[in-house]
Amino acid sequence: MKSKKVKHPEFGGWCFAILNGKLAEIHFDKKKNVWGHCFVKRSEYKTKREQKMIDSDVKKYKFTYRNKIYRDKNI
Repeated sequence: MKSKKVKHPEFGGWCFAILNGKLAEIHFDKKKNVWGHCFVKRSEYKTKREQKMIDSDVKKYKFTYRNKIYRDKNI
């Protein structure tokens, strides 16, 4: 099975996303290639601004990660 091309946020850098059913920060380069992730807890982010960022990003970005390949679940 060929891997699907993953859409990434327009601004580059990082974003919050649901990765394999857990909250994570997705990190990517300027060419929009995902190069890493880290799982986080929502309780680590306390300000209202951070909570709003999590809510808006999680609605848009859902990925799966398997065999070193990121796939977008929204496609």
